[in-house]
Amino acid sequence: MIRAAEVSWRYGATPVIEGVSVTARPGRVLGLIGPNGSGKTTLLRLLYGALRSPTGRVTVDDDPLSRLSARETALRMAVVVQETGGETALSVAETVLLGRSPHLSTFQRTGKTDHEIAARCLARVGATHLGPRAFAGLSGGERQRVLIARALAQQATHLLLDEPTNHLDIRYQHEVLGLVRGLGTCSVVVLHDLNLAARYCDDLVLLGAGGVVAAGTVDEVLDPATLEPVYGIGIKRIELDGHLHLLFHPLAREAT
Repeated sequence: MIRAAEVSWRYGATPVIEGVSVTARPGRVLGLIGPNGSGKTTLLRLLYGALRSPTGRVTVDDDPLSRLSARETALRMAVVVQETGGETALSVAETVLLGRSPHLSTFQRTGKTDHEIAARCLARVGATHLGPRAFAGLSGGERQRVLIARALAQQATHLLLDEPTNHLDIRYQHEVLGLVRGLGTCSVVVLHDLNLAARYCDDLVLLGAGGVVAAGTVDEVLDPATLEPVYGIGIKRIELDGHLHLLFHPLAREAT
């Protein structure tokens, strides 16, 4: 479980989120949704410690995140972010193998088991064929799948992802999120696509105007009456084949 209590962050004099509290529960996928600039990525960074809130606190399985060492944090939380940290000379297989680093002691080299785990994780994201290639030479979508494989190789108990479907075609959007959903870990994912959130998340936090507008199950949060004022667009909710879908349309303008 990851719990944030009354966390805040501002860039300069501009507040992004203020006094936000969220809980990601074991075995469930929590989606962070909201329009651009609502603080989704900022909140995710606070949850895994890339940013340290000046207020409140973040706990992982009831342990304060601020008291965990870098290795302890890596054993508990695997993170997939948008930025890759620049170019690298590593191959794809070597990049995925980096996910095993928290499990190795100082100066310990990866062994057969580590290589087997890395290979299985590449296979799970449909990227086995990329193994010998240079990571720097991959397309955006290919890189995203490799980074997710690296996170899986980490075998952490919590998984946090910032827009994991970015650059992916429709097939891999569904395959990757279906994979995350099937892991059974405590997962937090930033998503822009509300229909993907509806299909693959268990719980949602809707952010807007610096705070939490709504939080609860997918069914509770994806209410057009709640979403329309936040996104500024008309929304119709339908059920199709047992799944919730949202249809979007411009809001009618009032006559002047």
